[in-house]
Amino acid sequence: MKYLCLIYENEAAYGSISKEDMDKMMSEYFAFTNDIKAAGQYVGGEALQPTQSATTVRVRGGKVQTTDGPFAETKEQLGGYYLVEARDLNEAIQIASRIPGARMGSVEVRPVIDFSAGA
Repeated sequence: MKYLCLIYENEAAYGSISKEDMDKMMSEYFAFTNDIKAAGQYVGGEALQPTQSATTVRVRGGKVQTTDGPFAETKEQLGGYYLVEARDLNEAIQIASRIPGARMGSVEVRPVIDFSAGA
């Protein structure tokens, strides 16, 4: 079953991280990604640009409305994701717990609906 691991962190905190600590964290991300690829659990994943680059889109009365930034102001922002293959939720949680961002922020784990299964 596929699970989406949404990585939430406080973007503002990155301004106070030293280059050495940032390099170390990125090395941990690369190692984690390589590990889940080797285990056959990696389906996809990417980091996201900061929230100030976001645009929120709504359609009301047939008209497209856009606003700069994310939908809601929060303490933690969506910074990236992994799409993983896991036997069950427990295995997905174990995978998510190894994502380096889980130590500074949080990782939301959600099962993906496979609409093609019924087709």
